[in-house]
Amino acid sequence: MTSGSIFVKLSSSFGLNLLYGIGLNRPRFFLLASMIVFAALALFLILDLHESSSPSSGPPILLYCAAGIKPPVEMVVRNYEAEYDCKIDIQYGGSGTLLSNLKIAGIGDLYVVADESYIEIARQKNLVEEVIPLAVMTPVIAVPKGNPKGVDSIQALIDGNYKIALGNPGAASIGKISKKLLTESGDWSAIKEHTTVFYPTVPEIANSVKLGTVDAGIVWDATVNQYSDLDLVRVPELELGPQKTTVGVLKTAKNPATALRFARYLAARDRGLIQFKNYGYVPVSGDIWREKPEILFFSGGVNRPAVEQTIQKFEVREGVKVTRVYNGCGILVSQIRAGEKPDAYFACDVSFMTRVQSQFDDSTDISETDIIILTKKGNPKQILALRDLAQAGLRLGVANPDQSALGDLTRRMLLSEGLYDDIIKNVRVETPTADLLVNQLLVGPLDAVIVYEANCANVLDNLELIRLDLSLAKAIQPIAVGRRSGHKHLARRLLEAIQSPQSQIEFESIGFRWIRGRDKGI
Repeated sequence: MTSGSIFVKLSSSFGLNLLYGIGLNRPRFFLLASMIVFAALALFLILDLHESSSPSSGPPILLYCAAGIKPPVEMVVRNYEAEYDCKIDIQYGGSGTLLSNLKIAGIGDLYVVADESYIEIARQKNLVEEVIPLAVMTPVIAVPKGNPKGVDSIQALIDGNYKIALGNPGAASIGKISKKLLTESGDWSAIKEHTTVFYPTVPEIANSVKLGTVDAGIVWDATVNQYSDLDLVRVPELELGPQKTTVGVLKTAKNPATALRFARYLAARDRGLIQFKNYGYVPVSGDIWREKPEILFFSGGVNRPAVEQTIQKFEVREGVKVTRVYNGCGILVSQIRAGEKPDAYFACDVSFMTRVQSQFDDSTDISETDIIILTKKGNPKQILALRDLAQAGLRLGVANPDQSALGDLTRRMLLSEGLYDDIIKNVRVETPTADLLVNQLLVGPLDAVIVYEANCANVLDNLELIRLDLSLAKAIQPIAVGRRSGHKHLARRLLEAIQSPQSQIEFESIGFRWIRGRDKGI
């Protein structure tokens, strides 16, 4: 029982007993009793809502963080704890060391790395679920203020017989990327021989340069920006290696919604990323911060049964709200052109994505489904091909060509086959979505409808499907993120969920063919 319900029970009981005690007559007693119960219930709702939505409930978040990005992360954590009265425990170390630790420990909620290659390794090891970008860093040579040794190149480090500090390639991101870039340039063997010390973290390299223990070291540009007594030297060999700092949500997260809430805060342009900028990092273009963000998702009606379960699970895991608008794509396109700005759009066919492509980032083709004829069980009208829909007296249902992709594709298909005028005269019903046609065929006087195969998964016990061997009898479903979305990264994670292997099973079970990745990537 929550503290709110306990309070309401006690207060209402106390109030009723008090009224009995002062001897009110029956009408006044029931009036005042009702007011007390109503007030107590209202207070219960307020207290219960606060308790259920507050990030402070539950155990502390366990965050593994690369030591090189400690300053901004530490500041963001401090702000978040103060704002939401919660606790975040942080374990610092080299990205590689932390990866080994979290794998062995089998616990933890978030993993912040300086180099996203460690996130990819974590994904391959099935340790990480969602990933959110934070900032970009580039390797540079760190030297004392004023560069007293005149270091201006990798070759100068090799030829000058200087004391050099590098990151341990097996423990620190900076060590791993330094080895990779200098191996590619042909300098690794030489500079390795001249290296005085390999450190497991970036701060140790920077501090050794600051204290004069070494003459130079390779660190991130953002690291040098945090030391007033260091300068940086950019060289071509290292400029090829900008890396993206990211936060990953671990599969061991005790409460994914709680972990994702802080990850979104850390990656928000008006929260965490301000601190990254203050500490000399180049932040990505993050989402705006909302404790429980809401995104607008436009989708053609045919896609609804394939994505609805995935979206519901996404809402629970992320702790967000996805407002869905399912309709004919012609209607959706008109709304977008009139000024609606969905965060994501899943079209019934590519032809209805291209009409508004300027409003969205590059789209990805997810699936395809055939356009077919659906008729009564036993096929009483003996419909075998498209031309049979022109027979006298047949009652046909089609989608509206101005309101839906299916209607537009049907019209183009009939025109291409030279059958438009012969068949259109039999049309008795036009609807904005195909599911309405299927329902009217089931319960109404129609003899046949032209719909998508994906509309038929649950009705084939009562209706009969006739395939069309025509090149135009097909629709391809693309999906894209809104170009002006304030929650682009959240919308991209929704698209990733829709493109997941689990989602593929949903699509294929209702008659879609999965084509994600067949022709192009995300």
